[in-house]
Amino acid sequence: MARDVSDQTPIESREALVGWIAAGEKPAADFRLGTEHEKFPFYRADLAPVPYEGRPDKGQGGIHALLTGMQAKTGWEPIEDAGAIIGLFDPAGGGAISLEPGGQFELSGAPLETVHQTAAELDLHLEQVKAVAAPHDIGFLGLGMSPRWTLAQTPIMPKSRYKIMTRYMPMVGTRGLDMMYRTCTVQVNLDFATEADMVKKLRVCLAMQPLGTALFANSPFTEGRPNGRLSERSEIWRDTDNNRAGMLPFAFEDGMGYERYVDYALQVPMYFVKRGETYHDVAGADFRALLAGRLPQMPGERATMSDWANHLSTIFPEVRLKRFLEMRGGDVGGRDHIVAFSAFFVGLIYDGASLDAAWDLVKGWSAQQRQQLRDDVPTRGLEAEIGGVSLRDIAREALAISRHGLARRDRRNGEGQSEAIHLDLLDARVASGRVAAQDWLDRFHDVWGGDVDPVFAEAAF
Repeated sequence: MARDVSDQTPIESREALVGWIAAGEKPAADFRLGTEHEKFPFYRADLAPVPYEGRPDKGQGGIHALLTGMQAKTGWEPIEDAGAIIGLFDPAGGGAISLEPGGQFELSGAPLETVHQTAAELDLHLEQVKAVAAPHDIGFLGLGMSPRWTLAQTPIMPKSRYKIMTRYMPMVGTRGLDMMYRTCTVQVNLDFATEADMVKKLRVCLAMQPLGTALFANSPFTEGRPNGRLSERSEIWRDTDNNRAGMLPFAFEDGMGYERYVDYALQVPMYFVKRGETYHDVAGADFRALLAGRLPQMPGERATMSDWANHLSTIFPEVRLKRFLEMRGGDVGGRDHIVAFSAFFVGLIYDGASLDAAWDLVKGWSAQQRQQLRDDVPTRGLEAEIGGVSLRDIAREALAISRHGLARRDRRNGEGQSEAIHLDLLDARVASGRVAAQDWLDRFHDVWGGDVDPVFAEAAF
């Protein structure tokens, strides 16, 4: 999320929480896609991470310089936290740039009509950010986990909410700080038309998220060595904070809808309450206590709509529901990898026939099978199985469904090509049975001679 919401409308009832989510409904003609991706800035000369203030002794700017440079280039408005610029947003309602805890540089793309537009948006962003970074000798790495730096070597960004999370994370899991400081993801945000449409899309996308993880697995290195997995980023999420992450088995039960998700979200412990520019640390507190005005840390304070929106942004399941659905299963990768992630899920769920076919593909899977698949995928990738069928075989079917969906959408680029061209990368991966992480591992053991440093050149944007 680029910036925390500041809607101070008081919440009068549980129904208002349900209504806030339901307000995201759109007619199909108005469906959009918003692609988000994170990347690691690094200094090219010595492959060090980039701190907020840079390296003045070397005449090199840091994250602050990147943000101010992008502000000048885009004309976007700054987002500040205690006087420090921590992001940018397009006042015309387009995209935003934000920082993850370790300096990961994130683009939250505008809501766009086609995957082609997403590709063009990404190309422009990469052109701009590379131009701004060049005078500081900064590059950007497209991997799902930082391949070289320890937690101690990773810089800390001046964002108040991250200070709260940094203190809290070790209390609820073993990998939360790794998640915050050393991972990068790609996500796509997609719309729904009705409550029933949301439920069907949520179920399909939850079931398909492990496949997304496998197809986009791209985090095989930690602290200079292979970590034993294809997606260490995905493995990290298995023990980050299981009260707010996971496969949401309740979403497949009878009675699933907005109210059921609200009840789930109300049970997730809070991180903070924002009043004005101040973040109040209430980590572990119950949102229902804030609703009732009985939050011990802030006696008498009542919940507002901004509290609800911000709380929903701190819940991290494999697919997250807000006023749209967020696909959260993928490691970041290169330009085509990022665009393909969006194309895959748009093709699956933005065409009615494809959505039906995708549901037919996954509806027989049990909660236990889905969870086992999710647990196996970080290590086994496309070799994982569900119901005795390899994920690679399921990928072939899912990609065919997505490709047909994109073809039926018939959104053409200037060369007359449909959005299905953006799936070519995934078709090649399934045909070979190999994903990006496996290619990097081969290079590590062969031409790189056991040295991870060449990945900073070969996986840079």
